[in-house]
Amino acid sequence: MSSVRPMTPADLLKFNPCNLDHLTETYNIGFYLDYFSKWPELCMVIEGRHGEIEGYILGKVEASPYAAPHTPYNPAHPAYTTQYPNYLPWHAHITCLTVSPSSRRLGHATALSSSLEAIGNRENAWFVDLFVRVENTAAIELYKKMGYSVYRRIVDYYNDGSDAFDMRKPLLRDVEGKTVREGGEEIRVDPGEVW
Repeated sequence: MSSVRPMTPADLLKFNPCNLDHLTETYNIGFYLDYFSKWPELCMVIEGRHGEIEGYILGKVEASPYAAPHTPYNPAHPAYTTQYPNYLPWHAHITCLTVSPSSRRLGHATALSSSLEAIGNRENAWFVDLFVRVENTAAIELYKKMGYSVYRRIVDYYNDGSDAFDMRKPLLRDVEGKTVREGGEEIRVDPGEVW
């Protein structure tokens, strides 16, 4: 039986099988250590019964680096729909979610993201978001089954020129679902508008 537990720096020496997929973004050691120091409760692994790492998630909770243009936050307010359409309120973000190829279709991605969503709810976040390559159709379908929808398309987001979908799932604070929208695939933004 596999179980979700906090990720530790020692896990960095054991998670290579998770990063073998060409669609998985990998980072340098300093990047992972930064997450461990800032958001340790949002860094988790799913560990197999023999101690092998079958998947992991890195996340954070944050808001835009500038003050809200109007308070309290209301996504329907004109300041957010026209003047500051890319403002991000307090939210949880999935930076990386990956499962080793040999452990897929076992519910690991759902277990890891559900753990992060629970922390987002505890932190009173509006939504959880993540970026995924537009050509990664398997991941997009999985996220849609988990309740995520495409909020916007970020053109030339990745170093190789590939676009990303910014996908969101509203959390308990967003009772009316105002932080998500229909037709996000058609809303294109420049990477400079996303931080």
